[in-house]
Amino acid sequence: MKKFLFAFLALLLASCQTATTKSVSISAVWARPGLAGGNSAVYFTIEVQGYDDVLLAASSDVAEAVELHQTSMDDGHMHMQHMAHGIPLPNGQIVQLEPGGLHIMLIGLKQDLKVGDTFDLTLDFEKGEDLTITVTVQEP
Repeated sequence: MKKFLFAFLALLLASCQTATTKSVSISAVWARPGLAGGNSAVYFTIEVQGYDDVLLAASSDVAEAVELHQTSMDDGHMHMQHMAHGIPLPNGQIVQLEPGGLHIMLIGLKQDLKVGDTFDLTLDFEKGEDLTITVTVQEP
């Protein structure tokens, strides 16, 4: 009986060591100030551990529309592209949403966003559960 218990505990410990932790880590969350009727953008750092995922969409009560965008330079001109198929989040890689790159557009603000204000933003993932984060308005 003792040998059986020892073998069982050793097997259990081995299985725990190979288990993969699945998590989403989001940090450095902020948004640009904006006036009601105008636009703003949200930026943050995100990392998914244990699986590949895709950020499909975002939503917030502070704007008429919320879209995932990519800013790029083409022949010296800045262009914004709607990321209709989402933003890929490869396992273990840090993805930066930042000015001049990937970001979340808040289109048609329903209220002024002043420095120090906070609001909720819900992120919709392909595989993971929806996640609501608090965004703080800051100067760039």
